[in-house]
Amino acid sequence: MSQHQRKLFGTDGVRGVANIEPVTAETALKLGRAAAHVFTTLGGPMHHPGSRRKVVLGKDTRLSGYMLENAMVAGLTSLGVDVLIIGPLPSPGVAYITRSLRADAGIMLSASHNPYEDNGIKFFRHDGYKLDDEIEARIEGLVFSGEIENIRPTATNIGKAYRIDDALGRYVEFAKQSFPRGRTLESLRIAVDCANGAAYKSTPCILRELGADVVVYHNQPNGTNINANCGSTHPEQIQRFVRESHAHVGITHDGDADRVLLCDERGEVVDGDEILAIAAVDFLNRGCLVGNTLVSTVMSNFGLDETLGSHGGRLVRTKVGDRYVIETMLREGYNVGGEQSGHMIFRDFATTGDGIVSALQILRVMTESDRPLSELKQVLKKFPQAQRNIRVREKPPLESLSEVAKLLATAETSLGGKGRVLLRYSGTEPKIRLLIEGRDQQLIDTHADRIIRALQEVIGEG
Repeated sequence: MSQHQRKLFGTDGVRGVANIEPVTAETALKLGRAAAHVFTTLGGPMHHPGSRRKVVLGKDTRLSGYMLENAMVAGLTSLGVDVLIIGPLPSPGVAYITRSLRADAGIMLSASHNPYEDNGIKFFRHDGYKLDDEIEARIEGLVFSGEIENIRPTATNIGKAYRIDDALGRYVEFAKQSFPRGRTLESLRIAVDCANGAAYKSTPCILRELGADVVVYHNQPNGTNINANCGSTHPEQIQRFVRESHAHVGITHDGDADRVLLCDERGEVVDGDEILAIAAVDFLNRGCLVGNTLVSTVMSNFGLDETLGSHGGRLVRTKVGDRYVIETMLREGYNVGGEQSGHMIFRDFATTGDGIVSALQILRVMTESDRPLSELKQVLKKFPQAQRNIRVREKPPLESLSEVAKLLATAETSLGGKGRVLLRYSGTEPKIRLLIEGRDQQLIDTHADRIIRALQEVIGEG
């Protein structure tokens, strides 16, 4: 098996341009077969002898979702697994429905915040958590090895596909349970940008049922407008909507709504670090933060460490990617974690990043404290950051780029221990990302520009 073939899975499932390998109907069918085989051999919900395994299948609103959905159904049913099709629903909704219906696994077809022409396939275990590397490697191996080529159930042993009509209602009720029963959102006007994505029905519905006055934008998906100049990758939109509608708060999702960014009543964006800071301090004050510890990644602002420390807590950092945040949380038993990008995990309520559940935690703090979001976010004093991304034509080991390594060392030294330099390749796109953090914005901008110029010369795309 070639190394090229071996890497179907990136940091968040399989992802790429739809209808080009590996995101083709042919590979989706093989992935369905391989996943069906692995899930039938893994431990999961108890089954009566002779009963069929079940897999939940959801998607976001991309045009290519129809193609991949049918291919996955064909692959899964061809190995004797029943498929429960739930249609467009946020990724955390798929994780929840998988648990709720006692299925053996869940599959979400989405490329998250990527443009509509991309798509992806990600898997959840029976308990709603993402698959670990070892199981992904087994599925990947089966796709290419031909080992299950001869497993061909016939007659009544072929699987069936069912459409689950009440998945949306189930997920709405689940999300509402993360908000205190005795409280409502009746005092709030909330602007929502659904990114023309998977939350186009669920988030407005959840907020309205909790009593909020909801003003909704970008909730008319047509297959090609997901993330198109909207959603959390275009936060300037929610800023404008909050000002126009005179909302108390704005909520903006990515395509599969496992993320959220907020906007305060002044029209200023509130990012994942600020959301985590507000939530963690609230959890600390109520004695609810397990181990007095918040989990985040190396990308989170250095100010988060100081905020936690000043309130008697601490921050544990992981590699970039919500899967690594969740792995640490599961291993150590922690209950709150997330990323600067707006991917937050509140394990008291959900098994994965959930945009609306995360937003509800902050809305609860706002209503309980009767304080506006602009005031609450002051709990985090951020260090200045310089972030740069460029597209690359290849991804050689960073240590092999000697000129870049020198510039990185110079930048590191100039910070004098009061900041950091982070350079890494994207796990999902042909990009390299640079983050420099320090007390002096001008200094870090100068270093960032020098490093990016050097990178553009050696590996930049055109």
